[in-house]
Amino acid sequence: MKTLRLLLIFLFSSLIYGQGTQLLRQPTISDNTIVFVYANDLWKVPVSGGQAERLTSNEGYEFSPHFSNDGSWIAFTAEYDGNSDVYVIPVGGGEPKRLTWHPGDDVVQGWTPDGKVLFRSGREARPTQTNKLFAVSPEGGLPEAIAIPRAAYGEISPDGKYVAYSPITSWDPEWRNYRGGQAMPIWIVELATGSLQRTPQPTEERHLDPVWHNGKVFYLSERDLASNIWSYDPVSGQEQQHTFHKKFDVKSLDAGSGSIVYEQGGYLHILDPQTNATRQLVVEVRGDMNFARPRWEDANGNNLSNAGISPTGQRALFEYRGEIFSVPKEKGTFRNLSNSPGVADRYPVWSPMGDKVAWFSDASGEYQLMVADQDGRNAKTYPLPNPTFYFQPDWSPDGNYIAYSDTDYNVWIIALSSGNVLKAATDRYAHPNRTMNPVWSPDSRWIAYSKQLDSHFKAIFAYDVQTRQEVQLTDGMADAISPTWDAGGEYLYFLASTNYGLQSGWLDMSSYDPQVTRSLYALVLSARGKAPNLPESDEEKAAPPTDTGDKKGKKKGGEEEAEKKVVVTIDPIGIYSRIVPLKLEERNYVSLAKGPEHQLYIAESV
Repeated sequence: MKTLRLLLIFLFSSLIYGQGTQLLRQPTISDNTIVFVYANDLWKVPVSGGQAERLTSNEGYEFSPHFSNDGSWIAFTAEYDGNSDVYVIPVGGGEPKRLTWHPGDDVVQGWTPDGKVLFRSGREARPTQTNKLFAVSPEGGLPEAIAIPRAAYGEISPDGKYVAYSPITSWDPEWRNYRGGQAMPIWIVELATGSLQRTPQPTEERHLDPVWHNGKVFYLSERDLASNIWSYDPVSGQEQQHTFHKKFDVKSLDAGSGSIVYEQGGYLHILDPQTNATRQLVVEVRGDMNFARPRWEDANGNNLSNAGISPTGQRALFEYRGEIFSVPKEKGTFRNLSNSPGVADRYPVWSPMGDKVAWFSDASGEYQLMVADQDGRNAKTYPLPNPTFYFQPDWSPDGNYIAYSDTDYNVWIIALSSGNVLKAATDRYAHPNRTMNPVWSPDSRWIAYSKQLDSHFKAIFAYDVQTRQEVQLTDGMADAISPTWDAGGEYLYFLASTNYGLQSGWLDMSSYDPQVTRSLYALVLSARGKAPNLPESDEEKAAPPTDTGDKKGKKKGGEEEAEKKVVVTIDPIGIYSRIVPLKLEERNYVSLAKGPEHQLYIAESV
């Protein structure tokens, strides 16, 4: 196969006039300057906003910047030389100076009152004590541990008497409104006595990112279901809410001598903690952004995905870095069907005749369905309801419909002649394994999918496009997945597990160890149908009728000239009793794929 070369163009809307640049992260503030992270580099800007100046341009990712107490230095963590370590740089810019050398991650948290860099590290980790706070001199030397057995995010008070911190790190900080075991309050420890206070936590909400300001601890809390800034006074025990954002969370904050800077909605904001007045800064970031330049990439690597073979097997479809490619079996060359740098094109699928190709594209700003000729020409766009992400399109055999699912666990059907879209089904519960992928019956009347029941076991369902009725096909006594229609229309194959129960609560740690095995089953769809594995018996058959010489509609050997039209008949009454186990040793089978009549392919996790 010839080498594929793909031109990548990244569209950077770095300037939104009147609002400034977005995606500004992790700000830190001194008396007159703010330093923040943008595009994996450090930038600085006056506290009034304006044009930002770039401080670092290394290939590694710089993050977690913090001003020194006098505002002349910036400590930060950088992924240089293949590792995350602590560095310092003058506020005016210059070469970063490395302070730590441990192979684990060293993440800057701030500065100690005596001018050392405070950071968290797992260098002394052991079970139940994975991170501690350490301090290292900006002049160099070995780090020294702070006398706290376990700590993650935290700062020492300016007078050196207290340390405010979170005991553990969050493995998923973007889990909004999290109320599980990692939802910790801020711990405030008096270093001389070891006495402990905790910030109030009435709704079991998560508290993060503590900083000191005027004797109080300011931190992020999700008590009102959005992350906002709160404060706690260790002396009086009083707490106070300072910001009241509803739509976008406050993601990080830092305190200076007279104000607090924070990140929210992609912008930087200044908070006056005395009056609770806030203002959004207009910051403009202008740089060469060399990673955003158009460039050529070889498209023959390991990122080819969502492959699909054409109906005759002459060509294959692939998705690669947001483009759709058609590749020949032997002769000819590849084609870039979408040819849309800067646009995400996803999930290509062949039409039943092989003359059309469909995929999802966000060229309009929201994902829509694209249908084009097999060479990518004459593309037509179909707007889709419920703008979100869409998955697993399946084209009906008659070419009239496409069924697909979305990120909200819905199944949709679009009529290509009219563009009308209807919602066929919705899963009852969210689950990281999206098994609700619709597949069409051979006669284009039904779609089948697996859907969760109240027991969290999955059952196989079928939706009738003509009557718009849903039928449950399996009894829910086992966890059933991957429905696959037999090409002859008599059977529906699926995989089912009777030992799945301990994994149905996928978020619980008790589900980690049990092994799931599945067996193969066939469902006889019609009440008049016969099981595919009925015992056979040799019997004498009556002689065939004498040929009358009528050759109409015949081929040699008496075969019908016209192909038999497949009609799928589903009789719901007594259908559970027509589930037939097939002879296949139970293993960890994960999916089925259709084959010729009475044949199918089985994927196993080994």
